[in-house]
Amino acid sequence: MRRHSCFVFLFCGIFLPRILGFPQTNTSIDCDSLLPNYEAEPQTSTPPYLIAVSFDNFEPGNEIQVTLEALKDVGFKGFNLQAREIEGDVPVGTFKITDPNTKGVGCHNVTNSAVSHANSDVKQKVTTTWIAPHDVRDLQFIATVVQDLEKFWVGIQSKTLTPTRSESVNGTGKSKRKVSFKCIC
Repeated sequence: MRRHSCFVFLFCGIFLPRILGFPQTNTSIDCDSLLPNYEAEPQTSTPPYLIAVSFDNFEPGNEIQVTLEALKDVGFKGFNLQAREIEGDVPVGTFKITDPNTKGVGCHNVTNSAVSHANSDVKQKVTTTWIAPHDVRDLQFIATVVQDLEKFWVGIQSKTLTPTRSESVNGTGKSKRKVSFKCIC
């Protein structure tokens, strides 16, 4: 009887999440195409999700708060969020994981170059922090958001962020400016 109980427990732990809805494991979203790893077509309607950012401009090393939020009470179970230069196809910068519903993803051998769902719980909003790299042009945050196995949206975009150009930048990412005083005695 004990062996039977173990089998039922094992069966439920492995197969039940896949049968009842969004899989708990092995569900990922491709770093390049931003498509989930299962057979379904993306939605073509306006996505009920929004990407909000804390700043319009940035300097290398700046930390930008990025929020992915449902516009209605639809929620979402999975997502992949990246920063990409306009017309670019690879993630730039890195994410600092600050929300327990998120985890870092390494794309193109760069740790935390994207952020994704850490579980399949329904979420209304997730927030993370993006750290700006050196030498990038105008960029947008781009996301795939999975509502459920049947509905997902690819290519949701934030507003455009622009790097601030300063004459000289020190190692902390803050501008160095010369101040001179002219004394007429």
